[in-house]
Amino acid sequence: MLFDIIKNPAFARLMETHARELLIHLFENNQSFGILCKIEHLTFDPPLPVNISSEFRAMTLFFLAGYTFESARLENNILYFEAGFGQENIGSMVTVPLLSIVQIIIDDTPAFVNLALPPEKSLSVNIEKNEGVKNSMSSFLSNPENQKFIKEAPKK
Repeated sequence: MLFDIIKNPAFARLMETHARELLIHLFENNQSFGILCKIEHLTFDPPLPVNISSEFRAMTLFFLAGYTFESARLENNILYFEAGFGQENIGSMVTVPLLSIVQIIIDDTPAFVNLALPPEKSLSVNIEKNEGVKNSMSSFLSNPENQKFIKEAPKK
């Protein structure tokens, strides 16, 4: 029964909404916090050197305090913040989808726990990619001017 709930997309949206509302509350109250995240869903811009990124575990904890907290912002269902990494303090903008946050921690205590399993995107992405290619090709072929760019298959 629990597995059916945590894999339900409506439950994932509920967890995402709850995380967003809690983060907004923390920002409004100038409260620093930590987030425990699934690192596979995060992006870093610019990308971090391998000697730093290879040290991350599958679940990684980030503390948002000081400049990192001040740089943080929420847009849609994504948390962004800038942080320094490694001994060289290499700066990178971190992009965190809210569903990749497993815990929000305040003063060493979890204030939020996300049990939702993100929807399996591999199937939907493949379907979307194929549909996108078909739609793109249809649009391309609908313009008679584009016929000159189409190569015919060699005749046997």
